Amino acid sequence: MDRIADILVIVDPTIAAAEQPAIAKAHALATRLGAGIELLACDTEYSRETRMAAEWPQTGNAPPGDTLPAMLTRWAAPLRADGIHVETYAITGDSLHESILSWMRNSPADLVVKDTHHHSVAKRTFMSNTDWNLIRACPQPLLLTKPAGWGSPPVFAAAIDTGHANDTLAALDHRLLDVTVTLARRFEAQVHAIHAYFPSTIALAGPGGMPPMVDVSAQAFAAEQEHSRFRIKQLTDEYGIAAANLHVDRGVAAQYIPRVAAECHADLVVM
Repeated sequence: MDRIADILVIVDPTIAAAEQPAIAKAHALATRLGAGIELLACDTEYSRETRMAAEWPQTGNAPPGDTLPAMLTRWAAPLRADGIHVETYAITGDSLHESILSWMRNSPADLVVKDTHHHSVAKRTFMSNTDWNLIRACPQPLLLTKPAGWGSPPVFAAAIDTGHANDTLAALDHRLLDVTVTLARRFEAQVHAIHAYFPSTIALAGPGGMPPMVDVSAQAFAAEQEHSRFRIKQLTDEYGIAAANLHVDRGVAAQYIPRVAAECHADLVVM
């Protein structure tokens, strides 16, 4: 894994409390990796209105509000107390993801960390959001983090697929496993590997790309299951991942990965 020397944290200026999930995870990473941290807060119209609304009932008047530089200094204090080099930056912009991406053009960051929130199905389907745009366009690895802390020891999982199109050397899977295992060593974490596949016995039988209603024997399914697991085990053996921590089954990746991650209590999924 390339060395992570600088972590860019996208802080949420609407949260006045000291607890920021992204800062907490970056703190843990920087401590283990010997990295520096950039705290970046982008003041949008929405964030300004949210901060004002939170303070309004307390004052009865439009409040002056805590300035972003002051908030950043407060968030940076515990990190600096632990000997982490921290830079703080406050910018403005009405498109959060565009402001972040523009900032990154001149940032030395090796990793971007941002907290993420649950969105309704309607919002995920019909509305753009910062997380989705960062997933699509972020030029560096992106860690989207939930408020819950990591376990002790934590559990890290890699979502891999030896059947990637145009990736005959499995370079992507090696990259995913390398990152997962390297981080796991720093955190003394358990490592799992997750792989979901669509049975080729069904896919190959269907004309026009549509899987037909065919009678595939249990033996055929079992044989493909064994072959898929064998390929994944060949790959993960190179990284010392225990056979008991391999999760290989037929299914839709978007459903299988979250289910297995929950079952094995994964704190981090690399994909």
